[in-house]
Amino acid sequence: MVISRTILALCAVVVTVRAALLADYCTIDYAASALPVQDLGLGITIDPSSVSAALTTNKSVTSQWFEAAVIDYCNVTFAYSHNGLANDLVHVSYLVPPPDKFANRYVSTGGGGLAINSGGSLSPVGVIVGAVSGITDGGFGNFNTRYDAVFLLAKGNVNWHATYMFGYQAHHELAALGKQFARNFFNVPSTDKIYSYYQGCSEGGREGWSQIQRFASQFDGLVTGAPAFRFSQLQTNHLSGGVIEEAIGYYPPPCELEKIVNLTIAACDGLDGKIDGLVARSDLCKLNFDYKTTIGQPYHCPASGGGFPGGPPSIRRRQFPGAGPTPEQTGTITAEGVAVASAFTNGLMDSRGKRIYLNPQPGASFADATTQYNEDIGRWEPSLSGLGPQWVSRYLNLEDKDAIDSFENITSDTLRDWMALGMQRYYDSLQTTWPDLDPFKVAGGKIIHVHGEADSSIPAGSSVHYYESVRNTMYGDLNYDGSTAAMDEFYRLYIVPGGSHCGSNRDQPAGGWPATTLQTVIRWAEEGVAPDTLENAGGIDALCKWPFRPLWSQNGTAFDCVRDSVSIGSWIYEFDAFRYPVY
Repeated sequence: MVISRTILALCAVVVTVRAALLADYCTIDYAASALPVQDLGLGITIDPSSVSAALTTNKSVTSQWFEAAVIDYCNVTFAYSHNGLANDLVHVSYLVPPPDKFANRYVSTGGGGLAINSGGSLSPVGVIVGAVSGITDGGFGNFNTRYDAVFLLAKGNVNWHATYMFGYQAHHELAALGKQFARNFFNVPSTDKIYSYYQGCSEGGREGWSQIQRFASQFDGLVTGAPAFRFSQLQTNHLSGGVIEEAIGYYPPPCELEKIVNLTIAACDGLDGKIDGLVARSDLCKLNFDYKTTIGQPYHCPASGGGFPGGPPSIRRRQFPGAGPTPEQTGTITAEGVAVASAFTNGLMDSRGKRIYLNPQPGASFADATTQYNEDIGRWEPSLSGLGPQWVSRYLNLEDKDAIDSFENITSDTLRDWMALGMQRYYDSLQTTWPDLDPFKVAGGKIIHVHGEADSSIPAGSSVHYYESVRNTMYGDLNYDGSTAAMDEFYRLYIVPGGSHCGSNRDQPAGGWPATTLQTVIRWAEEGVAPDTLENAGGIDALCKWPFRPLWSQNGTAFDCVRDSVSIGSWIYEFDAFRYPVY
C-alpha cells in the first residue's frame, strides 16, 4: 500500500508539471531546484547562484538540419567548476520545451570550426523533437569564445585542460548533466528512461564521435555530419593545394578552377542516369572524366569583394581559405591549371610516391587550392588563410599566431611529417579515430552518419575511410556482405549527392540536404525502425546507405540504390606514407 501511494504521488507530480504552462516553471527558483546536483561521477560543483532562466515564445526557427518550426522554450543556463582546479568555470545552456511537448528526451548539439557550440543555430532541433537541448562553452569564457582563444597558456605551453575539454570532456559533462537536469525539471521517475541524442556537423561531427568512442551508453542515437576526425591529417591537408601549386609552379586564378568545376559538373551530371545539374556519382566521374578535356575553355568572372563559391552561408568564412577580394578574371583554362586540378583531386603524395591523404571528390569546389590576389605584386599566390596555416603555427609550432609566413620550403613530405607530429601529440584528445565501436553497439546505440559528396572542406572520402576502418576492425573475419550487414545493425553512412560542407551546395542545388535525420535516428533507437534509405529535402528524395550508390534508369524516371566493386574501390585509400594505421 505504501509503495502504491508513493507511485501515485510521483505520478501526480509528473502530471502536474506536464499540465502546467512553461511560463510557470521558467523561473530562476524552479530551475535552481532542478539543478543536477546528484553525484554523476563528474568531479564538479555546480554554482547555484549562476542560474538564469529566460522564456522565449513563438520563435520561428529554420535550418538545413531541421524543418522550419515555431517553438517555445525556456533557456536555462548555469555554471560549474571542476573540483581541485583553480580559475575554472564552465557554462552550459539548456533549452527546455513546454511541459506538454516534453517526450522524455535530451539532445546535445555540437560546434563548428574551432567553436565547441553553434550557438542557437542547431539547438532548436532538440525542442522540435520534445527534448531538453544543450550546448556548452567548454569552460573557455563564454558561449562565443572559441578553443583557439584559450589553447595556449603562453608560447610553447599548451592548455591541456582546455584541449581535453574541447576534445571530448566538455560534451561528456554537458550530456550527463543535461539528462539529469531534464529528469529533475520534469520530475521523471528513475524507473522511466530519458532517451539521449546528439546532432552535429564538421567539428560538431567530430565531437559526436568523441563521445561514441569513449562513452558507450551516453547516447541512444547520434547524427554526425562531415566529422572533422583524423584531426591532424585534416587540418594539415588544408595546405595541400598551396603545396601542389608551389611544386607545379602555377597559381591558377580562382575563376579558372571554378570553370573546371562547372565543366566537371556538366560532364558528369548524366553518369547517374539522370540530367539534373547534379553529380550524384562522383565515383563514376573520377573513373571516367579527364580534366584535360577542359583545356582551352574560356572563363570570365567579374571583380568580387570576397566570398567562396559553393560554401553554404552558415559556415564561418575562416573555414574556407582564399575568400578575399578578387579582380576581374578573364582567360582560358590552361594545361597548368588542369595539372593543379588533377594533382589536387588525386590527393597528396609524398616524394616516394606513397599516399599521404585524400582530397574532395570531382565536382566539389577547389577550396584548398583557391589562390589569393596580391595587389602589391599584381599576381596570384597560395592562400595563407583558414584553418590549415593556423593549425601549423598555433597547434604544431605552439606560436600565438594564426598563420605560417609562407609556403617556402614546404613540400608534401613536410605536410606528411606535420600530420605525424599532430597525430602523435593529440592522439588521445583531437584525433578521434578509434575504430572499435563494439561497446557502443553492445549498449544499443545507433549512428546515422551523413556527408556531402561535394564537400570541399572535409572530403566525403574521409567518412568512407573511417566507416571502412570500423568495418575492417570489427568484422574483418566476415566477407564484405556479412560485414556491411553487421554494420547496418548500429551504424549507417549516407553520402548526400551534390551536398557541400554541412549543407546544400549552390553549385549543385538539386542535391538538397536531409532535414529530418534526428527524427530518423530517434525512430531507430526508440521503435527499432532502421532506415534503409534516408529522407532528403532536395531533388533526390532518398539517400542510399553506403556502400550503395544512386542510379537512375528509364530516362531518369526509375531510381535504385546499386553497388559495384569498381565504384566502391574508387573511394578506398591506403595512407601508406605512414608506417602505422591511419584509421
